[in-house]
Amino acid sequence: MELAQVRLLVSDFAACYRFYADVLGLKPQSGSTQGPYEKFSPAVGSAGIALQDRAMMAEVLDELGDTATGHRSLVVLRVDDLDTYCEQITARGATLVHGPAPMTDRLRVAHLKDPEGNLVELQEWLLLLG
Repeated sequence: MELAQVRLLVSDFAACYRFYADVLGLKPQSGSTQGPYEKFSPAVGSAGIALQDRAMMAEVLDELGDTATGHRSLVVLRVDDLDTYCEQITARGATLVHGPAPMTDRLRVAHLKDPEGNLVELQEWLLLLG
């Protein structure tokens, strides 16, 4: 078995597309800015984040037609230089809700939200720095 992706169900597809592509700098697979689906990948690694239009999935699973409430996911991205990356994404429109700050003696993190309120955690692994 292989994890193919984490898929987020979103109501405002275009806003979320811009956030993951333009703000976080992830590479879209097809460039489908209006949806109903797009997969994003970082420059390295094989993991991906996908967006799926919530209304389309509600046609398959009725319960998804309900309004999403609360924090339903946490997307985690590892970066090499947390401070520099946070400066870059805030310049592109991101708003940090926490950090950059230590989480443990081996990890620094920052948190932000995408346009749907999904939490995104940015991690810098200090253990890799030696």
